[in-house]
Amino acid sequence: MIATRFAVSLHILTLVARGPTEQSTSARLAWSIGTNPVVVRRLSGLLARAGLITVQRGPGGASLARPANSISLRDVWRAIHPERDKVLRVHARTNPACSVGLRLPDALRARFEKAEAALLGDLGGTTLADLAASLDADQPGRAATAAANAA
Repeated sequence: MIATRFAVSLHILTLVARGPTEQSTSARLAWSIGTNPVVVRRLSGLLARAGLITVQRGPGGASLARPANSISLRDVWRAIHPERDKVLRVHARTNPACSVGLRLPDALRARFEKAEAALLGDLGGTTLADLAASLDADQPGRAATAAANAA
């Protein structure tokens, strides 16, 4: 579920970044994502509390609270998963009478913390603007059309 909430949150933000506010309603976003508007509203609430979007109730829609190039994927991860939520957790009830049960949690904890730091470091190097731009880069015709329209 962790990866899904993160991916859906990125989908929400990408749609909000690319479209006008009036098209960023929970119903419109849910249509694109393929989910229920309630899911969009729940995640949008987390994103709003983190200062990533502003949401107007009713027909207003959502908009980015700051520029897409200043929102990292790590910011989004932290909005959905607060600091206290670990990506990988260690089983807490091992048997201390067992030599493996006694030492394995600490051995795993160190590796899990290192893996999480690598994940967050990587996510911190990509912005929402980078993600949105990669969508256009994946479709050369769309990028060429956008460039021609801008000229």
